[in-house]
Amino acid sequence: MAERGLFERALGLEWPWRVERTEFDAAERRLDLHLDFEPGGTFDCPSCGRGGCKAHDASGKRWRHLDFFQHRAYLHARVPRVRCPACGVRQARVPWAEPGSGFTLWFEALAVALAREMPVRAVARLVGEHDTRLWRLLKRRVGEARAEADFSSVRAVAVDETACRRGHDHITLFADLDRSRLLYATPTPGRDASVVSLFREDLEAHGGRAGSVRDLCMDMSAAYMKGAREAFPEAGVTFDRFHVQRLMNRAVDEVRRAERKERPELNRTRYLWLKRRGKLTASQREWIGELLDPSRRSLKTALAYRFKLAFEAFRTLPPRLAEVYLERWCFWAGKSGLQPVIDAAKTIEKHWDGILLWFRSRIGNGMIEGINSLVQAAKARARGYRTTENFITVAYLVCGKLNFKLPT
Repeated sequence: MAERGLFERALGLEWPWRVERTEFDAAERRLDLHLDFEPGGTFDCPSCGRGGCKAHDASGKRWRHLDFFQHRAYLHARVPRVRCPACGVRQARVPWAEPGSGFTLWFEALAVALAREMPVRAVARLVGEHDTRLWRLLKRRVGEARAEADFSSVRAVAVDETACRRGHDHITLFADLDRSRLLYATPTPGRDASVVSLFREDLEAHGGRAGSVRDLCMDMSAAYMKGAREAFPEAGVTFDRFHVQRLMNRAVDEVRRAERKERPELNRTRYLWLKRRGKLTASQREWIGELLDPSRRSLKTALAYRFKLAFEAFRTLPPRLAEVYLERWCFWAGKSGLQPVIDAAKTIEKHWDGILLWFRSRIGNGMIEGINSLVQAAKARARGYRTTENFITVAYLVCGKLNFKLPT
């Protein structure tokens, strides 16, 4: 009796549930707890919540529970169907598990916590379950938690994509910049404006409003820009500063590669030109100073590099001076005679408003790049995922800040 009472308290059982008997097999390293309900016990209707419903009949079920020391533990119980005057006969809910689950709530809490930190296959080995069962558990839990997620406070969103596997399999990520959480992930067969519309549908399904989104941050993808105009016409689009700066990095590298054939001193200098000036070591600063020395026969790469430094300075200006400065920069870049620099200037002019909007919004994709790195780290630990659906499930699990409403 004392033993059963201990387990009843540990499981938090309340009337009419009780522990009927226990079975312990040391050789099999297994503990089985058999639960039952008191004769005449009543239950709440699982559909309408009406209390006092009597049992109609019952069928036996089993659930995997947390291990008892080093022994596997299972709960067994007759689960009643109850007769509700309003809803008819329905299967009653049990307090220790979700309907249709073969695991108790405590076991599910453990599996979710472990899957956030380690590959699902490793979790399966650790708890002694097949990983297919755990994937079903995780997908159900993520789906339920996302169904109850509240996006009504979303005002600023970052958009990026990340590789799902080798080749061209990618997923597009949408993140809440204010709360640093993943809002939505969807497969991206190719960059398509429709993914932004899919995000809008998901946002509104979770209590958000497209009109409440003030800012979107993204790279300069034409597809994303088109999707933003169609799905979020009232939102300002800010182009991520690092993607914009990448234009000049690419231009400098193209000039260097073309000039290297004639100027051997440019060999092994690629990262010297691409590295941020403040990150250069003392020896690297001395090296690049020699290459920039005007007394030497001028390098086209050095000229492209000076345009890059001048463009970086644009971000340090007060907003009232930035536009005039950028106009002059584009003018002189167009006269540089360096085609990669000219092309970069044309691209900047084409995306003028989204580049200047940064001075108001001050937002960037740094946070979503962090989410991207967490998702990629999880993928690397797991050595890839069999399906895109699994990859997206882990992305939500790791970065969604979801409330799983599980015991702790």
